[in-house]
Amino acid sequence: MLIRIDPSDPRPIYVQIMDEVRRARVLRLLSPEDPLPSVRQLAGELRVNPNTVQQAYRELEREGVVYVRRGQGTFLSDASVNGTERGALARGVAERALLEAHRNGLGAEELIAAIRSISTSSEREEP
Repeated sequence: MLIRIDPSDPRPIYVQIMDEVRRARVLRLLSPEDPLPSVRQLAGELRVNPNTVQQAYRELEREGVVYVRRGQGTFLSDASVNGTERGALARGVAERALLEAHRNGLGAEELIAAIRSISTSSEREEP
């Protein structure tokens, strides 16, 4: 499982980890019952404190996204993904894009126009 964190992202690292697990679940990059990397393994890969990963896993467990089997690890729960989760994923992407646009002096309408332009261009390029 590929989890990326962005040091320039204003969100805490544990929240970024949680969002990456949710994203993998919504996009079906992870299936129910798939194991997540161990706390130590993921902390080593991301070069973060294991407590940060542990905090993310605890919060995900509290939300019902993952569950822990003692001695075996943390696994993705079999709860189905609903439209609300896809909407939340889209909203998070939009919020980060808008924040970046504002940092660069662009307004929402300019960002939306650019996204539409890119989307139209990429649709024409598909075979």
